[in-house]
Order: sequence, then C-alpha cells, then structure tokens
Amino acid sequence: MRTNNSKVKNVIISVYFVLIVFAIFLATVFSAFSDLTSNPTLTFFIILTAFIVLFFLVHFISKYFEYDSDGIKVVIINKGLLLSDHFNYREHRIEFSKENLLAYKFYNYLFYKTLVIYVKDRKGNKRKEVFNVTLVNRKKRRYIRQSLSKMIKLNKKSNS
Repeated sequence: MRTNNSKVKNVIISVYFVLIVFAIFLATVFSAFSDLTSNPTLTFFIILTAFIVLFFLVHFISKYFEYDSDGIKVVIINKGLLLSDHFNYREHRIEFSKENLLAYKFYNYLFYKTLVIYVKDRKGNKRKEVFNVTLVNRKKRRYIRQSLSKMIKLNKKSNS
C-alpha cells in the first residue's frame, strides 16, 4: 500500500500567506494596540513574538509524510513540506524489512499526531522511530494502521 499527504501542501502555503497578511495587517493597525501597553516598542515586540511563535508552530507541524509497504521492504518518509525539493534538511527516512517490524503506536496530541514504529535493527536490538502524521487524514491513517497490524500479525504467525 502506498499513501502520502502531498495534497495538503497548498493548504500550508495558504496558511503561511494568511500569517503574512495578518502580520502586515497588524503592522498597519499598530496604533490600535496602544491600549495594550503605553510603550510602543513593547507592543511591537509582543506582536512580533506572537507572529514568530505561530509561524514556527506551523513550520513544526507541516511535514510531508509518505508510506510505502509494497514489495518486501517498508519505506516511511517524513520531510519538510516547503522547500523540500531543493533542501532535504528535515528528512527522516526509514526502510526496513517487513519481518523486522516489532510494534507501532499512533499518538494523538492536541494539535500534533505521531506514529511511533519499533523495528529490529541489524544487531537484533529494538529501535524506536517517530514520524509526524499530523497532516495525514484519518482515512489514510486507518489504512496505515491496517497495513502495519497485518504485518505484525504475519510476524507473530511466522515466529510461532
């Protein structure tokens, strides 16, 4: 089974655009925030800090996810959504044989979802890999869960 969240890229670009427009809007109505504090420099830094926090929160959450379990190996890729075609500075990739899958778990936090995979490495040790699946829709996460459960079930049968 192959799946990814490539369609969400346009949504993230739109969110960045809205954030930038919001920052420009706040800069133009800067005098309206004079009630917040009497010091305009402090007001500017409060607005700038809020914008930077929102910008990096979106940057942290927005990741491309690809899952491929066709063939004898499973490939899972997490990488940055923007500028990832030119810079792979945020890429996290794992490729493992289906027999080496030990367990998996989905974690749902308030605004963040992760997939934790436990695989056996070459030395036979258990290795934990964490992937960001926040922007993968529920239906695709269910398909991934079914695929991983099927692999674990087959692994337990072959070990018995």
